[in-house]
Amino acid sequence: MKVPEKMRAACLVAKGKIEVKEINVPKPAPEEVLIRVEACGICGTDVEVRDHGLPGQPPFGEHFVMGHEYAGVVVGLGNNVDEFKIGDRVAVEVHKGCGKCQNCIMGNYTACLNYGRKDKGHAAGGLTVDGGFAEYTVNHINTLYRIPDSVSFDHASLATTAGCALYAFDIFGGYVPGDTIVVIGPGPIGLALVQVGKALGAEKVVLVGTRENRLSLGERMGADYTVNIKVGEDPVALVKEITGGIGADVVFDAAGAVSSLDMAFDLVKAGGKVVMVAFYKDPITVHMSRAVKRHIQLYTVRGEGRRNVGRALSLMAQGKIDLRPLITHRFPLAQINQAFDVFINRIDGALKVIIHPQE
Repeated sequence: MKVPEKMRAACLVAKGKIEVKEINVPKPAPEEVLIRVEACGICGTDVEVRDHGLPGQPPFGEHFVMGHEYAGVVVGLGNNVDEFKIGDRVAVEVHKGCGKCQNCIMGNYTACLNYGRKDKGHAAGGLTVDGGFAEYTVNHINTLYRIPDSVSFDHASLATTAGCALYAFDIFGGYVPGDTIVVIGPGPIGLALVQVGKALGAEKVVLVGTRENRLSLGERMGADYTVNIKVGEDPVALVKEITGGIGADVVFDAAGAVSSLDMAFDLVKAGGKVVMVAFYKDPITVHMSRAVKRHIQLYTVRGEGRRNVGRALSLMAQGKIDLRPLITHRFPLAQINQAFDVFINRIDGALKVIIHPQE
């Protein structure tokens, strides 16, 4: 495939400021491939990167390219790459660990001890190195997965979202057939948790939130029960009713609200599991002794580790999860600032907004 010397890219030129510029097409290093990006989703983390910055991120003012949820076509190969070929359709995961530290060696590469250190081999696409809001980008082969023929680029760009949900199950063992699970927060990750829970065999899935349109979508995506706390519905009473007073086996906090973790303690059974999937905007206060006295197991999740993006693509191809209903808006690269505005302000019910860099 013919690759141009120049490309359009959405560059983070200053704090809170993205500009579409013409820059050089990157060259793949050894063990990397060049990808023509076909679809890249906007995530809440992108807003944080744009407006505040994250550890390991290039300094504001450099022409840094954000975007970490993308899919495309391999159009160039670095030296010694035979794992992929030109023309392969691929989806990416964000994290490429250094491969040297203790965490990476143990498989916990999303918590790489050299996070942000490019000189040590670490890379997080769209977070610490250039990502997918561009016509072309490069990725290490460790972060790539072939897209099944039946899965579109748009759907494949959500494999990172699904991978995060799968990792949330993976982190505590993932064995939930027959269990009752609760998901707090019907955002993209929360809705993906609903579908993954059903795909893995959870018997009862309860979705808790405040927006009726998202709760309705959750029902269509597999939730057995929905609870709108904004109108006074009581999730604790419902969970007690459907579990014979015991409580949920697993509760996922995908909301990151001031009271959501405390709510999770109310919902989970003694000896159950609480998984924190969301970022908390501000410090929160919870009665941790409640967790200790009831032997509640607490877990946190960073990213889409243990190669769960590949598992997500397989489940998509099998028809066991389908996140396409999350996609509400699509924009060409030139309209990326409008796309961010739609995403942040939830204009027209925006949930997942996809950028098409080739348009």
